[in-house]
Amino acid sequence: MALRQRGWKIDRVTGIVAFFGIFAALLGLRLLTLQVLQHGFYTALASDQHQLFEQLLPTRGQILVKDAQSSTGYYPLATNQTLHLLYAIPKRIKDPVATATALEHLVTLPKEDLLKRLNKSNDLYEPIQHNLTDEQQTAIADLKIEGLYFVDEPTRYYPERQYGGQLLGFVGYAGDEKAGRYGLEQYYNKELAGAQGFIKAQKDASGQLIATAAQAWQPAVDGSDLLLTIDRTIQYEACRQLDEAVQKHGADSGSVVIVQPKTGAVLAMCGAPDFNPNAYNEVADAKTFLNPSTQIPYEPGSVFKALTMAAALNEGKVTPETTYTDTGEVKIGSFTIKNSDSKAHGVQTMTQVLEESLNTGAIYAMNQIGAKTFAQYVKAFGFGQATNVDVAESEGNIAGPLTHKDIYATTGSFGQGLTVTPLQLAMAYASLSNGGHLMQPYIVEQVRRPDGTTIKTEPHEIRQVISAQTSATISAMLVNVVENGHGKRAGVPGYYVAGKTGTAQIPDPKTGKYLPELTIGTFAGYAPVEDPAFVMAVQLVKPRDVQFAESSAAPLFGSLAKFLMLYFHLPPTRATTL
Repeated sequence: MALRQRGWKIDRVTGIVAFFGIFAALLGLRLLTLQVLQHGFYTALASDQHQLFEQLLPTRGQILVKDAQSSTGYYPLATNQTLHLLYAIPKRIKDPVATATALEHLVTLPKEDLLKRLNKSNDLYEPIQHNLTDEQQTAIADLKIEGLYFVDEPTRYYPERQYGGQLLGFVGYAGDEKAGRYGLEQYYNKELAGAQGFIKAQKDASGQLIATAAQAWQPAVDGSDLLLTIDRTIQYEACRQLDEAVQKHGADSGSVVIVQPKTGAVLAMCGAPDFNPNAYNEVADAKTFLNPSTQIPYEPGSVFKALTMAAALNEGKVTPETTYTDTGEVKIGSFTIKNSDSKAHGVQTMTQVLEESLNTGAIYAMNQIGAKTFAQYVKAFGFGQATNVDVAESEGNIAGPLTHKDIYATTGSFGQGLTVTPLQLAMAYASLSNGGHLMQPYIVEQVRRPDGTTIKTEPHEIRQVISAQTSATISAMLVNVVENGHGKRAGVPGYYVAGKTGTAQIPDPKTGKYLPELTIGTFAGYAPVEDPAFVMAVQLVKPRDVQFAESSAAPLFGSLAKFLMLYFHLPPTRATTL
């Protein structure tokens, strides 16, 4: 009996020890959870609301361009500046009416709306106004009203202001939520915005945290930075000269896009008129937000003849010396198509067709390969489809040539009856310059995450459109256009420049006919032709003082090409005549 009692006592002691051992282990585990694993959660709850908001709101990533003058090699085109958010804790507001009256002339929210927010007596948070300046914050703080508080608020800021709005887009409010709109801000909104943090906890009736209840804590993740292929100096000069040309010629608008032909990297992308993304709300017409290089397709005109000729050369159906007799017009059914000068030029070579920009010669070259093959080349050069550049874009319309009907192939051969974007045109010309490779254009070179890791964009070839031999041949023919033809004002002394003018008529959406006298002038080309450092497409819409591209777009191309030669430190490849 004594042994049994003794054994019972031993078992009871063992059980008690085990119980307290398990309790201590659970307590230690709980302390580990509270002090280590959920340390951030409780630190956040213990902090004041100012600190808490900062931990829950991510900082938007910057958009940076290359800048040789900067110590980092980059300059921010889109960054953040610190403004202030005014918010209220209504349960701490002693006199909502007096508070609303005091704030009435310091915030934009109407007094009645202020009262609605301040009268939510059980509410712990009500936003009053975003984007307050330091001066506005001080004026409100000087009122010393209990229940009103501020939190620093990163706000989008665009240092350049004047150039690049259509490329960048802007950050605007949709209700109380910020989001990128248009341009890179919208296309990369997810990467730039980051992720908001959150905090969830259960409280008892007295408002105290229930330590044993389920809770969750996640701090904000800042947005990624975008490092662009855009060169700040080239962008500035291209946009400046475009703006001047639009004003000089009284044009409605214009665009310039400059690309590295071997990689597809975009060096500059400008539109005019542009807008200041810091003051996007002052823009009267939403169409101003559209990027003309990628979102506004148009009929390109004779600049397309180089692509038609390249197709015929590549098929072996013509050579630069192939001749035809130009009678000044071509009849297709009931339609009569004439040269732009309404003249007959007699026997002409294919090189002269490009030099003199003869519609009948482009038609002749197209007819040598046929409407079906011509349509295949139009697609192969990248028209009628997205380039997959990293901003919003239009695909253009090549439905006419794709029918393989003679009339659409005929007008398409000299760039009418189909629509393209300036970027599509630049990339097609890039393939003429680089051995026949159609490259995918790109604007973002790297996405730099907040943890320091990066995602780099690699050049991507879409397809081989023409052979290297055809590329060399058409390039030589396009040099002749600049040397002897309508492209003379696009030339740069000391260098061989290849390119082609395009003067396109503009269709009237009401009648379907072309508008009289109003045109769109385009010049597309590249240089130096031996080893092109850039390809450029320049466009001026409805210049009022001149009709043809040789007097509008070509001089702008030539001026920018001269600047690029100097900027890239490219030595002259030929003797210059003083």
